[in-house]
Amino acid sequence: MKRKVLTLLTLTTFIMSQAQNPFFKEYTTPLGTVPFNEIKTSHYEEAIDRGIKLAKAQIDAIAAQKSEPTFENTIVAMENSGKDLDRVLNVFFNLNEANSNPEMMDIAVRASAKLSDYSTSIIMNQKLWKRVKAVYDKRSTLNLCTEDSMLLDNAYRQFAENGAELKGKDRDKYRKIVAELSELTTRFGQNVLKELNTYKIWLTKDDLAGLPESSVEAAAHAAKEAGREGEYLFTLAQPTYMAFMKFSARRDLREKMYRLYCGRNITGEFSNLQNIRRITELRLELAKLFGYKNFASYSLRHTMAEKPENVYNLLDQLRDAYRPAQQKELSDLTKFASAVEGKDITIMPWDYSYYSNKLKKARFDYDEEELRPYFELSNVIDGVFGLATKLYGLKFTERTDIQVYHPDVKAFEVTGPEGDYVGVIYTDFFPRESKRPGAWMTEFKPQFITASGENSRPHVSIVMNFTKPTADKPSLLTPYEVETFLHEFGHSLHGLLANTRYASMSGTSVYRDFVELPSQFNENYLTEKEFLDGFAKHYITGEPIPKSLVDKIVNSAQYAAGYACLRQLMFGYLDMAFHTITAPVDDPVTFENEAIKQVEIFEPIDDCAVAPQFNHIFSGGYAAGYYSYKWAEVLDADAFSVFKKNGIFDKKSADAFRTNILMRGGTEHPAVLYRRFRGQDPTIDALLVRDGIKK
Repeated sequence: MKRKVLTLLTLTTFIMSQAQNPFFKEYTTPLGTVPFNEIKTSHYEEAIDRGIKLAKAQIDAIAAQKSEPTFENTIVAMENSGKDLDRVLNVFFNLNEANSNPEMMDIAVRASAKLSDYSTSIIMNQKLWKRVKAVYDKRSTLNLCTEDSMLLDNAYRQFAENGAELKGKDRDKYRKIVAELSELTTRFGQNVLKELNTYKIWLTKDDLAGLPESSVEAAAHAAKEAGREGEYLFTLAQPTYMAFMKFSARRDLREKMYRLYCGRNITGEFSNLQNIRRITELRLELAKLFGYKNFASYSLRHTMAEKPENVYNLLDQLRDAYRPAQQKELSDLTKFASAVEGKDITIMPWDYSYYSNKLKKARFDYDEEELRPYFELSNVIDGVFGLATKLYGLKFTERTDIQVYHPDVKAFEVTGPEGDYVGVIYTDFFPRESKRPGAWMTEFKPQFITASGENSRPHVSIVMNFTKPTADKPSLLTPYEVETFLHEFGHSLHGLLANTRYASMSGTSVYRDFVELPSQFNENYLTEKEFLDGFAKHYITGEPIPKSLVDKIVNSAQYAAGYACLRQLMFGYLDMAFHTITAPVDDPVTFENEAIKQVEIFEPIDDCAVAPQFNHIFSGGYAAGYYSYKWAEVLDADAFSVFKKNGIFDKKSADAFRTNILMRGGTEHPAVLYRRFRGQDPTIDALLVRDGIKK
C-alpha cells in the first residue's frame, strides 16, 4: 500500500512537472515570444530530453514509411521534424551564452553529449539515408524550384558527407569523435568565461593616470557595488580592458593588464591547451575518415572559398598589399612615442593602443572620449534602427509587455512599410558575469512558412558588452562600440527580413564566408556624415555633433588600416594553421608563434597566446572559417561602392540588397545571389581604396 501511494505521488509530481514546463505547450505570450518569466533552469534538461525523444520518434516514422520516397514525405518531413527540440535549444543555448549560471553550464555539457548522439543517430539511420538517396537520385525528374532543390541538396550532403556511408569500425569511430568534440568545444568556451570572471584588479587613486572620466567612474561604481567604496575595480571585460590599454599612462599597469588578458586559459584550472590538442586532433581524424588530408579541406567544401588554397590566396594577397603600410605605421609610431617620451622607445604590445591613440589625436585631433557624449546609447539605438527605416522602411516599437530574460534586455516589435508584422528584436547591451565577452546576434525563433502557408516571423537578439551607465551618466559609446552595434544589427536584419520557405535556410543560415556580408556592410555607415547627422547629439545639451567631429571620424577612418588588417590576418592564418595540420599538435603556444610569423607585428611574449581564448574556432563554429571576416570585407566594400555611387540611402540599391541578399538566406549559392545584386563578381579593389592602400 505504501509503495502504491509513493508511485501515485511520483506520477502526480511528473504530471505537474509536465504541465508546468513552459516548453511543453504553445506560447500564449504577445507575438508568441518566449515566456522567460516562466522558465526555470530545471525546465531545460527535461525539455531537451523530451524534445530528443519526440524528434527521434518523428525521424523513425519517416524512415519506416512503406510508401515510395518523395520530396514531400521524406525531405520536407525531415525539415519539419524536431520543432519541440528546436524550441528549447533556441532558448537554452542562447541564454547559456548571455545569462548563464553554473547549473546551466553543467546542463550544457550533458546536453551536448546527448545532442551529438541524437544527430549521429540520424546520420547513421540507414533506412532514412536510403530514402533520402532515392529522392536525390531522381532529382532531375522532380521539377523542383530553386529553394526546394537546395533543400534536397542540403539533406543529401548532410548524410553523404557526415558518415552515412561509413561502415563498421569507421561508423563507431565517427560517432565517438562527434560526441567527444561536442563536449570539448563546450568545455573550451566555458573555461574562457569562467577564467575571465576570476579577474578583479583593484587599483587606488594613484593608479589612474591618463584614464578618462568614464573609466574611472565605472571602476568606482563597480568597487562600490562590491562593498569597497573608495577603491577602483577593473576587470578584463572587453570595454574595460580596451579603454585601459588605450588611455592608462602607467606602462607597468598596461603590461600587467596585457599579460593577464593574453595569458588566460594557458595554465591552471581553466587551461585550454589540452582541449586545443584534442579538438584539433579529433578534427583531423574526422577529416581523414572522409578521405580529406586535413580538416580545412573537409570544412571548406561548402563555402564560397571551397578549398584551403583559395583561402590562403586571399590572405596572402591582403598580407602583401597591407604589410608595407603596417610597417610604415609602426615606424611612424615608434618615432612619435620616442619624441613624446624624450628617449628611444621600443613599442611593445601593451604600448600600441596607448601611443596609437595619442598619434591619432595628434594627426587628426581625434579623441574617442571627446566623441562619447554624442553617442548616448538611446540616441544610437534611434540612429541604428533609423538606418533600417531609411533603407528598408522598417519601424521599431518597444514592447514592455514582451518578457525578457534580464532587466537590461529590451524587446521591440518590428513592422514593415505598410505596418505589416516583420518580427521581434531583443537588445542586450551591457557586460555581466553571466555573459560571455564579445558581441553576437542570434535568434530565438527563425523565419519559415508553415504547411498552411502562414509566414512565421522571426525573433532575433543582438548581444553586446558596451560601457555600462553609472549613477551619474547614461551609457556613452565610443565610435568603435557604435560600429559593433551596426555590425550585429546587420546580422539581425539578415534574420528579420528573411523570407524563405524553410527554417534551415532562412536568415543567417548561409555559407559561413557569406554570413558576415550584411553585418560588415552596415559598418560602412559609421564614416558617413549624412548618417551621423541624423542621430549623434550631445546627451546633455542636445546639440548635434559638430561637423568638425564628424570630419575627424571620417578623416581618421583609414588610420592604422595596415595594423588592423594584419591583426585580422593573424587570426585567419592561425585558424588555418590549426586546421591544416596533418599530425597532432604537441605544444599549441609554440605552434601558434610559428603559424603567425609571416604577419606578426610584435615578437612573441612569454606566457601569452591567442589560441587558448580563441572561442570562434574552438567553441563558436568558425573552425577553418575565421578568414571569412576578411572574405566578407572584400564583399562589403564592393557592395557599398554601389551605394557610394548612387547615394548611401538610395532606395533602388537598398531594394536590390534586400531582395537579393537579406531575404534569400541560403536558398541559392551566395555567388549567384551576389552577382544578381552587383551584376559582377567582387574584387579587392574597393577594399584597398576604402582603406587608403590604393588611390
